[in-house]
Amino acid sequence: MNTWSEAEEPKPEAVTAMGWLRVVVRATVLIVLVFGSLLVLVLVRLIERPACGLSRPITPHITQFVCRNALRVLRLPLNVTGAPLQDRAAVVANHTGWLDIFVLNASKRIYFVSKAEVAGWPGIGWLARATGTLFIKRERGQATAQTQIMQARLLVGHKLLFFPEGTSTDGQQVLPFKTTLFGSFMGAELRETIQVQPVSVVYHPPEGKPKSFYGWWGDMEFATNLLGTLAAASQGSIDVIYHPALKVADFTDRKALAKAAELAVRAGHNKLLGR
Repeated sequence: MNTWSEAEEPKPEAVTAMGWLRVVVRATVLIVLVFGSLLVLVLVRLIERPACGLSRPITPHITQFVCRNALRVLRLPLNVTGAPLQDRAAVVANHTGWLDIFVLNASKRIYFVSKAEVAGWPGIGWLARATGTLFIKRERGQATAQTQIMQARLLVGHKLLFFPEGTSTDGQQVLPFKTTLFGSFMGAELRETIQVQPVSVVYHPPEGKPKSFYGWWGDMEFATNLLGTLAAASQGSIDVIYHPALKVADFTDRKALAKAAELAVRAGHNKLLGR
C-alpha cells in the first residue's frame, strides 16, 4: 500500500534567499533550544536515575518544554481537542513525519516506542535515548522480550506512544494498524488496568502549498523535508484530537483492540480533514 495519496511524490521546491535566512535563524534557535535543554536533561537525569529508577518525575517536563517552544519557533499553531488520559495508559496515533515528535510531546508527557535503527541515527538517536524512547527490534524472536519491557515501563506509569501504521504517510490517509504491539497490553499484569487512548493528528498546509506539505514518507530525505519546513514564509496549523480511551479488558484479543483504535483514529482524521 502506498504511503502517499498522490500519483507520485512531490518534488522539493527551490529555496529563495529569504527562505535561506529563515532556515538559518530558525535552525540556530532550535539547535540552542534542543541541545541546550538536552544538556540540562542529562544533568538532571544523573540525579533522577539513581533516585527514581525507571520512573522519571522531572525530565519529561523538560522534553515537553522543548517541544512546545520548538513549535513556537516554527510558528506552527497547535490546536488540541479532548483530554490526554491521566491514568495508566498507552497512546496510539497516526504518523505523518518527524513533526509528530514535537506535536505529541507538546500535548502530553509521553515516551515514544521506536524501531531500534533510530537509536543509531546521528542527532535524532541521541535525543531519542535521552528522552526515554523505548527501542524495539522487529524480529519474531524478540517479541516476548519486547513485550516484557513494554509492560515494565507501563507498570511504573510511563505513557508509551507508538504508531501502529508502522510507517509515516503524506498525512492524507490512515493506514491499517499493525496489531503486534497491542499484544503487550493483554498480559495478566496489565489487561484489567491499562487503557489505550487513540489520537488523531492532522497537518494543514500553508496557503498555496500541497496538502502533503508536512508529510515525510517513502524515499524522502529528512534534510530536504526539514529544509522545506524551516524555509516556509508562512506556516499552516496542526489539529490533534484525543479520543476517549479504550479499556483493554473490554476486548477479546489484540486484533479487536487494534481495530477499534484504528477506527477511532481514522474517524477523527477524516473529521479534521472535513471528509
